[in-house]
Amino acid sequence: MIGRLNHVGVATPSIEASVAMYRDMLGATQAHAPFDLPAQGVRVCFVDLPNSQIELIEPLGEDSPIHGFLAKNPKGGQHHVCFEVEDILAARDALRAKGATILGTGEPRIGAHGTPIIFLHPKDMGGVLVELMETPKEAH
Repeated sequence: MIGRLNHVGVATPSIEASVAMYRDMLGATQAHAPFDLPAQGVRVCFVDLPNSQIELIEPLGEDSPIHGFLAKNPKGGQHHVCFEVEDILAARDALRAKGATILGTGEPRIGAHGTPIIFLHPKDMGGVLVELMETPKEAH
């Protein structure tokens, strides 16, 4: 069921400072333009890697789910890992049948890559917040 690692989500108080760090310290050469996802309360920027991406996530205000994370981790840090699945609804239903908790309403929403996503509760995933995203159709 689990597909390739799509990205690692990193919460940050400043996308610009994080892009500079990945570029200057680690040599990352391709960062996309940041964009807002108001429905999720975040500003996002993807940094391309040879085999995956880093998703930099900055809060869009006090109601952002990232705001609470940064209150506990002011410098930011790893927020989640994202794996691709072929069919988000089939993956959700199979995981529910195995006892996993789907966060939010349990209904997929559209993520930063424009495909349906869900999040799995860290308590069911070894302490790691896991995002599942439906594999983008153009990836095939």
